Amino acid sequence: MGFLDFASDAGMALLDNWVKTRSYIIGYGPSQADVKSYQALKSAPAVEKFPHAFRWYKHIQSFEPEFSSLPGDPTKEFTAYGPESHELPTNPKAPNTADDDDDEVDLFGSDDEEEESKRIKEERVKQYQEKKKDKVKPAAKSIVTLDVKPWDDETDMKGLEESVRSIEKDGLTWGASKLVAVGFGIKKLQINLVVEDDKISLDELQEEIDGFEDFVQSSDIAAMQKL
Repeated sequence: MGFLDFASDAGMALLDNWVKTRSYIIGYGPSQADVKSYQALKSAPAVEKFPHAFRWYKHIQSFEPEFSSLPGDPTKEFTAYGPESHELPTNPKAPNTADDDDDEVDLFGSDDEEEESKRIKEERVKQYQEKKKDKVKPAAKSIVTLDVKPWDDETDMKGLEESVRSIEKDGLTWGASKLVAVGFGIKKLQINLVVEDDKISLDELQEEIDGFEDFVQSSDIAAMQKL
């Protein structure tokens, strides 16, 4: 059977009853079924007469920027959704008629709406956290310039550089290098490297470089900046 129309109170009562126990027209997430039903309404349902339809309408309205990306068949009309004939309530009627105003007063309606709103908010926060968790945060990196000083002008600078570059670690990438004169015929090795901050300790790296005692007198960090 499905929805008939939303212009009459009877049609709205059918929608209100349908979403009374549902957050969405079908399934457990927003879809084209919600989009088509939402678009069939000219305005928000009257909250006094159709509180469940009003709550559903406001919830779906929050997805309006995402309508085109929601799953489902966009060619179906809203009448393709809703209750089958066996799901209809017996003798359905629009709420809040003149004869039953007292019977239809819902003293706890505001609490129900507040609980439903809270539940929907928690669902969306959970969905956001799941999406955020799936995103891989890029590793924090730094580019460093090291000065490695030899003992004297007779130190084998080729051997010194080969020793330094022989250090291999996860999160360490050696870059370009050059020899820089420091005076009295002595040259130091100036070498660039990129390190992942969570994996590489520069203090430990310098200790390892200083361990090449045949070549290295000392090492210093000449420059450092975050990538």
